[in-house]
Amino acid sequence: MKRKVCFIGLGSIAARHIKNLKDLYQKDVCIDVLRSGNGKPLDEAVQSMIEQVYHDFAELPFGYDVIFITNPTRLHYKTLLAVKEHAKHFFIEKPVFETSEEDIAKLNLQKNSVYYVACPLRYTNVIQYLKENMDFGKVHSVRCISSSYLPDWRPGTDYRTTYSARKELGGGVSIDLIHEWDYLCYLIGQPQKVYSLIGKKSNLEINSDDVAIYIAEYADKFVEVHLDYLGRVPIRKIELFAEDDSIEADLIAQKILYRKKNIVVDLQENRDSYQKKELVHFFDMIDGKCANDNPVEWACQTLKITKGEQA
Repeated sequence: MKRKVCFIGLGSIAARHIKNLKDLYQKDVCIDVLRSGNGKPLDEAVQSMIEQVYHDFAELPFGYDVIFITNPTRLHYKTLLAVKEHAKHFFIEKPVFETSEEDIAKLNLQKNSVYYVACPLRYTNVIQYLKENMDFGKVHSVRCISSSYLPDWRPGTDYRTTYSARKELGGGVSIDLIHEWDYLCYLIGQPQKVYSLIGKKSNLEINSDDVAIYIAEYADKFVEVHLDYLGRVPIRKIELFAEDDSIEADLIAQKILYRKKNIVVDLQENRDSYQKKELVHFFDMIDGKCANDNPVEWACQTLKITKGEQA
């Protein structure tokens, strides 16, 4: 069965999804795009995969199987309101919305539809290994860090002009790096209490927050999370202090290290690997093969944690 898909917004992540969809499903997917017209010209490879380009919501036809909402975060809620009748199912890029205070009732979410919020790091080999092999009931302390240097994020682009640098566009490390809290909630559930310190402390030329530090309490464990735009050498890892070992899961090196047992598990893959796994999982939800494990309501709760609004 050929699926009719539309992307709202066509930045780098949308282009990656389009290429991966075509790689996975080839002629079984038909892709349209709605874009503002203010973005960069499409490269020829992506252009060749698109059937139709629209520039106004009024032009958009009804009857899509899936709409991918891949425009800027601050536009997600308004976009979903505008296109909620145009498709059966929705794939929403992270973060789900800008504030977590949006009125979900107005969206009139349908019970038989899937509204899934993207969370690609869940599908990395490292996080899947932890999900499948760790007994988190025996883990009583967790330390998680994601640190990298914002000016290095997008080579060839002035970091000061990006949404990450601008609070009014929904930027800031606390929201940008929502991945950490997403995969933590995926692995161990949402915390009972969270205390946070979030602010701008560096000399980066931005008005968004560049450091976010959290301490969270669960019934049987404490969790520390550190996020920043400052790390000149990128770090992205989670450390688990369990009853029988101390385990380090490194998402950059793509390895699991059991410190006491001195065992290393190598889990190498490329980015498209886990991005494709997420797309397959999403279509499995649509086909009723599995439940939606990151619906809008859950993603809003994760966003509240990240923004320091849960205590």
